[in-house]
Amino acid sequence: MASLHFCSECNNLLYPKADPQRRVMVYACRICAYDEIGENQCVYRNDLLTVTKEQVGVTNDLGSDPTLAHSKMHCPKCGHDDAVFFQDQSKRKETRMILFYVCTKCDHAYTDSTLDLETQPEM
Repeated sequence: MASLHFCSECNNLLYPKADPQRRVMVYACRICAYDEIGENQCVYRNDLLTVTKEQVGVTNDLGSDPTLAHSKMHCPKCGHDDAVFFQDQSKRKETRMILFYVCTKCDHAYTDSTLDLETQPEM
């Protein structure tokens, strides 16, 4: 069974590492020089590779929300010139500021048409 190992000198997490001189796997501290030979020679690695794009989310009745700011953005669906806007709510580190617009007349959700087509978020 895999378990977490901690440094006996500085109490930081020990990470598995190959020691080519001793030809064994050791658990080594990344802060100080401490290492210990691992009794369990099996290393587990779980890579989470999820690629998500900005998504508009649920926009029901956002056009009538009095707390949202309004902007004069032309709706591509009905042509109305009043929309409320809000920022993307994803918590990714590399997220740039994306503003989503919702038409106050037809509740159509869209982004600024001046953005590059390849960087447009999913609707």
